[in-house]
Amino acid sequence: MPARGFPASEFQARVRAAQALMAEADLAALLLTTEPEIRYYTGFLTRFWESPTRPWFLVLPSSGDPIAVIPSIGAHLMGQSWVRDIRTWAAPDYMDDGIGLLADALCEVVPVDGRIGIADQMESHVRMPLASLRALERAVTDRPIVGDATITRRLRLIKSEAEIAKIAVAAGIGDRAFDRVSGIAKAGVPLSQVFRDFQRLCLEEGADWVPYLAGAAEHGGYADVISPASDAPLVAGDMLMLDTGLVWDGYFCDFDRNYSVGRPSAAVADGHARLVDATQAAFEIARPGKTIADLFHVMNDVVNPAGAEMEAGRLGHGLGMQLTEWPSIIPQDHTPLQAGMVLTLEPSVAVGEGRILVHEENIVVREDGAVYLSTPQTAQIRVI
Repeated sequence: MPARGFPASEFQARVRAAQALMAEADLAALLLTTEPEIRYYTGFLTRFWESPTRPWFLVLPSSGDPIAVIPSIGAHLMGQSWVRDIRTWAAPDYMDDGIGLLADALCEVVPVDGRIGIADQMESHVRMPLASLRALERAVTDRPIVGDATITRRLRLIKSEAEIAKIAVAAGIGDRAFDRVSGIAKAGVPLSQVFRDFQRLCLEEGADWVPYLAGAAEHGGYADVISPASDAPLVAGDMLMLDTGLVWDGYFCDFDRNYSVGRPSAAVADGHARLVDATQAAFEIARPGKTIADLFHVMNDVVNPAGAEMEAGRLGHGLGMQLTEWPSIIPQDHTPLQAGMVLTLEPSVAVGEGRILVHEENIVVREDGAVYLSTPQTAQIRVI
């Protein structure tokens, strides 16, 4: 079992890598406002982000260490990280909720005409009120706020060995929970009860929390994979799918398993086998020299040989501190695969009018090929 957290050297290396890219992009500072961005450079792990009231800021200057500008309620926890320059205010402040303090910090490390980068591409957002952002722009006069050249996204794309180890632990917890589903699911049990019990299994197996659980249970397949659980009981012939994103030490796994309530139909059994074949085909080519688009095409050729338009949009994605990360496995994404990328492989297949099956595995790309982080499912569907 890997140790929780990271040594300071891991965060220092991330900061230095970011600063090298900042120099290339002519950025005098990065302004970080979201949970994964701030945690990536500091290790600041808390569920207090569930509260939308308080904003949190991290300034990463072109040289030197980060500056945390945070509500005073977080000072003690941030003080346990490697960050030493921690500036706080009593939040919430209805007149100036940290913006004056943040502007002072930015003006201190950014020269006039220096550019401040903030994430502005897909899968990013700015976590402060629009009025606060506009006030900040006025306060940092002659220091334009611009895009961050995807610096943090590019760094997070490649996981360190310590990060990969944490994702592997999360995946192992998911494996063990999925192996116990036959003990909680059977004909007559409401799907909502299965959801509650499965989250309990994840916690019993070692998850810190289970922020994501989706699934379905319908006859001969299911119509979608994002609906909340209903109170309808499982019946013979249902396809039960559970898709979990559980967390261990701040890192997610994200994969699913399908179960047939009673003997599966021929169409369901064939569809499930094709899904496993598709993930295996992508796994076998996932190595440096291939691209994200290559993974899409090899899976799509198995599950969708006619090339019909797919509603799912993508066949997997990045994985790490968030349930879904960059990139998306779509035909338009030609990102080269690199060692250290952690991905989900998630094909779907039609098994009848308005019915689909979805299957998902977690892998890490290595120099000589891919390695499964989730234990790969066999072609034979699980029966309960």
